[in-house]
Amino acid sequence: MAAEISDRVRAIAKARDLPESEVFERALERGLEELWEDLVLAQYLDGELDREDAIEHVGRTKVERAERERAAVEEDVDWGLNA
Repeated sequence: MAAEISDRVRAIAKARDLPESEVFERALERGLEELWEDLVLAQYLDGELDREDAIEHVGRTKVERAERERAAVEEDVDWGLNA
């Protein structure tokens, strides 16, 4: 796994003409952003964070998408329990 990551970092660095350290930095930033959004949305859906705060942190589009996804799952579960 580590060798595969190193190979990918080298390939990206070469293709983008960037130092490998910058590729790692960008990857870390992207990954942290995704983890942060996951945390905020989970807290919102669990009732630990209000809607407006969630929107402030991750944006209205992502909050609304999470709401639609939760509703779809709830509908599927309801259908499965009552089929």
